[in-house]
Amino acid sequence: MLPADCASHGDPDGPRGGYDPRVKKEGSYPAEEWPTGSRWRERLHEVVFEADTQAGKTFDLALLVCILASVLAVLLESVRSLRIAYGAELRAAEWFFTGLFTVEYVLRLVAVRRPLRYARSFFGLVDLAAILPTYLSLIMPGTQALLVIRALRLLRIFRILKLAHFLGEAQALKAALRASVRKITVFLATVLILVVIIGALMYLVEGEVHGFTSIPQSIYWAIVTLTTVGYGDLAPVTTLGKILASAVMILGYGIIAVPTGIVTVELSRRPGSVSAQACPHCGAEGHDADARFCKYCGSGL
Repeated sequence: MLPADCASHGDPDGPRGGYDPRVKKEGSYPAEEWPTGSRWRERLHEVVFEADTQAGKTFDLALLVCILASVLAVLLESVRSLRIAYGAELRAAEWFFTGLFTVEYVLRLVAVRRPLRYARSFFGLVDLAAILPTYLSLIMPGTQALLVIRALRLLRIFRILKLAHFLGEAQALKAALRASVRKITVFLATVLILVVIIGALMYLVEGEVHGFTSIPQSIYWAIVTLTTVGYGDLAPVTTLGKILASAVMILGYGIIAVPTGIVTVELSRRPGSVSAQACPHCGAEGHDADARFCKYCGSGL
């Protein structure tokens, strides 16, 4: 029965309308105050995403062992002698681990309130890429070799083993690379223009008779020389060509130093420490140590 003060306010719905002022719709709460769902869902999130509890740590360590075993199986299958002798067993192991990781991926989507946000995150995409090659191999044989992508999932070890200082370093590197994207893009565009010009000059100087049969072929030589790789499959013969090649080699050393300096400057601007906690709503990680809310979805941590 509804409380008596419901009718005393003259509410038109009254008791017959089923209105109770003590009850709020979920949308009237801030996102971080929404009910987290059933108890089993909260428990599932603790086991699958968190490493603070014994159950969660055991789950994550067992998962890492499975990842290592699955990557090892893919590597062994690529060896011809082992594939002939143990091909059936290795393929069975591959499907077993794929089924296991598929169930784990589904559990991760179920455990969070916003599964699409997790699915679009870095680890969400890695988890999906870890299982797709096996299914694609049914229609595109050979794609199972891409299962080595599962090795990226080993990055979770930093969170599982509570190596917070490694998490901080990873966050600093990520921030530095993100801040350097525009500078490095401009730099690479400049290098691209440079190798086209150098390739055209070398084609003009050496010509087809010395192996520089086209401008694209000469551009290939310019890239190999500018990056100081030097395969040796193509080399200038004329004196002018050798002078140009020497200038390109020296220039290559200077070019290598440019992106290194850009990233180093950004690395000097270190962010704060990072916690190992995952958001219970979207599954995102990499929050500051003193964060109370998720910086991606705004939900409470």
